[in-house]
Parts: sequence; structure tokens; C-alpha cells
Amino acid sequence: MATVRAVCAIAGLILVSLFVIPTQWVIVKLGLSTKPHVPLLWHKAVCWLVGLRVHQHGEMATERPLLITANHCSWLDISALGSTNLVCFIAKSEVNKWPVFGFLSRLQRTIFVDRQRKTDIGRVAKEVAHRMAGGEAMVLFAEGTSSNGNEVLPFRSALIGAAHQAMHVGEGESAYVQPLSIAYTRLHGMPMGHFWRKHVAWYGDMELAGHLWAILKEGGLDVELTWGTPIPIEKATDRKVLARDLQEQVRVMTLSALHGDRSKQKELVEAE
Repeated sequence: MATVRAVCAIAGLILVSLFVIPTQWVIVKLGLSTKPHVPLLWHKAVCWLVGLRVHQHGEMATERPLLITANHCSWLDISALGSTNLVCFIAKSEVNKWPVFGFLSRLQRTIFVDRQRKTDIGRVAKEVAHRMAGGEAMVLFAEGTSSNGNEVLPFRSALIGAAHQAMHVGEGESAYVQPLSIAYTRLHGMPMGHFWRKHVAWYGDMELAGHLWAILKEGGLDVELTWGTPIPIEKATDRKVLARDLQEQVRVMTLSALHGDRSKQKELVEAE
């Protein structure tokens, strides 16, 4: 039965993609719109077919320019977030070379960065700044890699500096950075726990095809998106201090979601 479910999900994804991909390709090639409305519909379809239920706490800020800094534990993060808001992503350069996923990322106007080259980080920061100044909400997975879903890794500060540059590109005196927590909490309605959360997390040397197949066979996932308070960035803001503050906020929100009690964030931090 699980195999049948996975096959049906793949068939559904192919049918949806046959409509969405040509439409988005024309939009991107002709420059008809910078808003990812079509990808939003595709991500909604992915969540439905995969069996991913998305729960939001709070909402994405309306202030612009806006950089969203999130933790990262699975390829599912893209569709979970992309199904709820009009956003564009910043991804590692390796994603651009992946079969299918790389093509889909380019269609969503993803910005790719080679973190091993400092010169490329500077280039990407400028591109992100211009996109932010143009009103696009950009998503940065600030850990620079994916985790096992049970923890939040330290945030890297390099690309957070794009918020500073957006101030110079645009007309405003400030830009905003908003922390976002992504936490996978339930499997078939039951609390996941540390062991089963690794079923969802995609990290280390895991093969994408095998992980994707396992997710499609199982389904029944719940993910919690918790939006923090947007932080105004000024010229004097220290991006390294800001990165630590953002990481701590995301860590607290993630622990709260994983423990299932959002009223005890302070106690959870003290207990760590």
C-alpha cells in the first residue's frame, strides 16, 4: 500500500509539473513577473501530494526590504515555506546541478552561492540586496547546511550582510531581518520524537532519491513554521552579533515547537 501511495504521488507531481513548469518558464523568460505566484501553487500541490500539513504561528513581515533567516533540515522546507508565502530562496551552488530540483530552483529565480569562494559571497550579497530592494522577500537558510531536525546549528553571518546592502540600493533608511523556525513535529498525528524526526531530515551523506521515496511512501507529516519578530537593521548593526541573536531566537522557537509547549520558551532555554 505504501508503494502504491508513493507511485500515485509521483504521478500527481508529474501531472502538476506538466502544467506549472511551462507556464513558469514563459514567465521567467519574458520577465512578465517577479512574484512567484506559480511556484506558490506548485508547492501547495507538493505538500498535498506528499502529505505534508503546514501550520503557521505568526506571519511573514510586511516590511521591506526583508531577509528571512531560517533553520534548515530537509528539502521539504522549500515546499513547506513556498506553499505559504511569495518568497524566493538563496541556495548552495550544488543545488543548481541537481537533476530536476536544480531546474525547478532556477524557475523560481533562486540565487545560488558558492560558499567556498569569498568573491562569490560578495556577488550574491549584491544580487540579494537588489532583489530585496525591489520588494522581494528573500529566504536564507542561515546555518549554511541542513541539520538532523532536532537542533539548530550556528548561523553564518556573511550573507546576512545583504540586508545592509539593500539599504543602500533602495530608498529606505533601514531593512529588516525576520527569524523563522521550521520544525517537523508529527508523523501520522503522533509526536515524532528524536528518532523519527531523522526520517524527515535530509543531511550529511544521505542520498536524495532514497530519502524522497521514503517520504512519499510514508506521508502524514506535520511541520510548524514559527515566525519571529522582524528586526530593523541600521548602518551600525553588527552582522555577527545579529547572526547570533537570530540563531538563538530560532533555536528557542524550534525547541518550543518540538516540545509542543509554546508557553514555556524561557524554561526550555534555561534547561539547555
